[in-house]
Amino acid sequence: MSELTDTGTATRRRILGDAHVDRAQAAATPFDEPFQALITDAAWGHLWSRDTITPRERSMLTIALLAALGNDEELALHLRATANTGASPEDIREALLHVAIYAGVPRANSAFRLARDILGLAGKEPQ
Repeated sequence: MSELTDTGTATRRRILGDAHVDRAQAAATPFDEPFQALITDAAWGHLWSRDTITPRERSMLTIALLAALGNDEELALHLRATANTGASPEDIREALLHVAIYAGVPRANSAFRLARDILGLAGKEPQ
């Protein structure tokens, strides 16, 4: 493995957790192994490993972008990862309010519903 792959793998494990990374690696096939290598190096080795902004800030950006694009499966993954990034329910709410204005209310509505379910906030005020 290259230094970039090592860095990317370590960052991916820190943000998403060992269980997720282990499952993803175990499920990899010869068909999608190049994709796994790409996201490990590019997303986790290059982008998420940069220290120009905090993991909390990067998490908020990622959540807003995924919500705006309607990528609910990835959004769910990154909502769960906030336990490791330090992004609070209030941070998530603020990111999703931006989604409502800049990407549309329907996208934000879906993202708020998903966030409430994943974070266990249905009927509760964020703390």
